[in-house]
Amino acid sequence: MSLSSALSIAQSSLQTTSRQTAVVSRNVADASNPDYARRIVHVVSTDPGARAAQIQRATNDQLFRQNLGALSAWAGQSALYDGLDQLDLAVNGVDNASSASAAIGDLQQALQLYATSPSNQNLGTAVIDAARQVVRSLNDGTDAIQKFRTDTDGQIATAVGELNGLLAQFKDANTAVVSGSRSGTDVSDALDQRDALLKKIAEYVPVSTVTRADNDMVITTADGTTLFETIPRSVSFQPQAGYTAGVQGNAVYIDNVPLAAGTGGNTDAGGKLAGLVQLRDGVTGTMQAQLDEIARGLITAFAETAPAQPNAAGLFTWSGAPAIPAAGTLVNGLAGQIRINSAMDPSAGGDVTLLRDGGANGAAYMANTTGGASYADLLIAYGNKLNEPMAFSPAAGINASVSVSAYSASAIGWFEGVRKQASTAADAKEALSTRTAEALSNKTGVNVDTELSLLLDLEHTYQASARILTSVNQMLDSLMEAVR
Repeated sequence: MSLSSALSIAQSSLQTTSRQTAVVSRNVADASNPDYARRIVHVVSTDPGARAAQIQRATNDQLFRQNLGALSAWAGQSALYDGLDQLDLAVNGVDNASSASAAIGDLQQALQLYATSPSNQNLGTAVIDAARQVVRSLNDGTDAIQKFRTDTDGQIATAVGELNGLLAQFKDANTAVVSGSRSGTDVSDALDQRDALLKKIAEYVPVSTVTRADNDMVITTADGTTLFETIPRSVSFQPQAGYTAGVQGNAVYIDNVPLAAGTGGNTDAGGKLAGLVQLRDGVTGTMQAQLDEIARGLITAFAETAPAQPNAAGLFTWSGAPAIPAAGTLVNGLAGQIRINSAMDPSAGGDVTLLRDGGANGAAYMANTTGGASYADLLIAYGNKLNEPMAFSPAAGINASVSVSAYSASAIGWFEGVRKQASTAADAKEALSTRTAEALSNKTGVNVDTELSLLLDLEHTYQASARILTSVNQMLDSLMEAVR
């Protein structure tokens, strides 16, 4: 081997080692970055020596797709579960203390006490106060639900704006990848950025990807709607200023295709947007319908009756009074309309004895025709009606013929069942997301111990190359001395 060949081998070795060292040092520096994929330098033999031919980025397409799907599922489930927690406190209070069911229980107790001593007007006033609390729970529950829907609408609008921003950033990253791939430059950093953006996008909507020539990527949603192809597709949403019972919210459109809402406690919602839409129109709509049915049941149970006369609103009344809402038929927003009949409310100038005797709707509805102070038949009848089965609309999610008091308890049971399912599913989907992220990191991330070990090997390679250069230098010095 000539001295020039040995010198060339040593120089190429030093250059290759220097490049490998730089890459390994970069790996160590970004070891804690979850969006960084390990870089690997491929060395090829040359004549003479060796050179770093290519820097390869560690990838695992299958694990990456699984992680994207897990992120979407967890984001949708998390949005649902967090919203259910907020809704529970807003509508039912801590330990259901402000729920309609609790207020109806207090009303029943007050009625029973008044029935034992119907001449005691203080007990009658206590019944009115208990009924007022029932009305307040239904009115406040309605207000809380509609406010929650309005707030959720705002969250959807914000999320749509964030998604459009991410798609715009994705366009820049994808352009950098395509341009670099065409020119043959290292696009590892641009690929890292693009994958990081893709994971963020998956938190809003479930995504599927196709990679074309020059690493150009196309993104579609789970149902095949194009989200990005060369340029971002439009994601649009028109929020509403406020909500009332029975009013559906506007859809989120991706490339003019409406986004489907999630369903169920273990929701099939992929991404945050589908989970929020499910909260706004699904869960809250069912809760509102149940409150409306409870209100209808109360108006019916306390209705005044008379021979040859239509039933008329008694203790509880509404905007359609004196008529009674149709049996088994949902009246949207009734829980927000229900009120105490002013004819029986002492605070409104009414007479509480009308609750005991009847006649709030005229003399024809008077039950205590003798005016007896110990008359309790009507009070007992009201208490019994709260426990008698009646027809409820299946549109409210509880398809049963039960009493008002049982129905109000079932409404809480329904909600808690959905919340429990959502909680269990959220834990499971979070665990899956974490496991897939860890598996992906194990395949494509940086192991500091491995990199440090590689640095030691590179140090030894550098030392060997340096010794060759030193030896060649000494031999050249000896040659030059001999020539002189």
